[in-house]
Amino acid sequence: MIISRIEGGAGNQMFQYACGRAVSLASRQSFRLDLSDMKKDRLRDYVLDQFAINAEPLTRLERTAWSRHRHQPLARLLFPSARCVEVKEAGLPFAPEIKSISTPSYLFGYWQSENYFSDVAEVIRSDFQLKSEYTPARLETLSKIRAAETAVSVHVRRGDYVSNAKTNAIHGTCDPDWYAAALSEMASKFEDMQLFVFSDDISWTRDNLPSYPSMTFVEPQDDGKDVQDMHLMASCRAHVVANSSFSWWGAWLNPRQDKHVIAPAQWFRSSTHDARDLIPKSWQKL
Repeated sequence: MIISRIEGGAGNQMFQYACGRAVSLASRQSFRLDLSDMKKDRLRDYVLDQFAINAEPLTRLERTAWSRHRHQPLARLLFPSARCVEVKEAGLPFAPEIKSISTPSYLFGYWQSENYFSDVAEVIRSDFQLKSEYTPARLETLSKIRAAETAVSVHVRRGDYVSNAKTNAIHGTCDPDWYAAALSEMASKFEDMQLFVFSDDISWTRDNLPSYPSMTFVEPQDDGKDVQDMHLMASCRAHVVANSSFSWWGAWLNPRQDKHVIAPAQWFRSSTHDARDLIPKSWQKL
């Protein structure tokens, strides 16, 4: 059995799932999710159940067997979860030894690199298909994206990156000058681009992004279905992403081999966070 601890926002939950799923497939073991941290999180919602994922949550009894009784012979006999060895992420850079795991393991970490699951990319994209139909407002946006000659998603992450001093010190934000440079670069590649702007602060984007002939500002919905916005981004031809895991997945889920993605070269403001393996090699760093 492979178990992934799930915590954090939507993007982080997806990284944790993708890594565990890849390990389970490579080692031919069953795959389960530990949602105990999500049940205590008052700020973030569990979103993986909105996707067609291939994993069930641990029961409370299975979680207790691992956390309290995994060294007891009877528990190890009765509960596969109790046989799992704890595997903790040592740091942000890709750890290739994770892909060689062959024994029951309990994965603790964020695993923010496609290197953990690129071998099974099509499986991961299939698992992250939406389980339910788009809402009417999002269906309207999807129609516009599909009708566009060259739809380019632009994601602007603000929220706690701005309001929370500790979070801001770690992540920082992409400033207007960066977006101006990124959009200018994208315009040099696609003369007929039509921009679709996604943000948790859409009024800021209206005031601070440079103006282009075709811009659609996608209003955020307060319905807990933000992963549908992620899929709208994935439906675009190209992407300008923020330093956000949500933004990352919006681009990565696009299966096109010829997509163009522009990402911030400095993913973290904090110099102690090493993002060398976070941005896929095929993406343009700016």
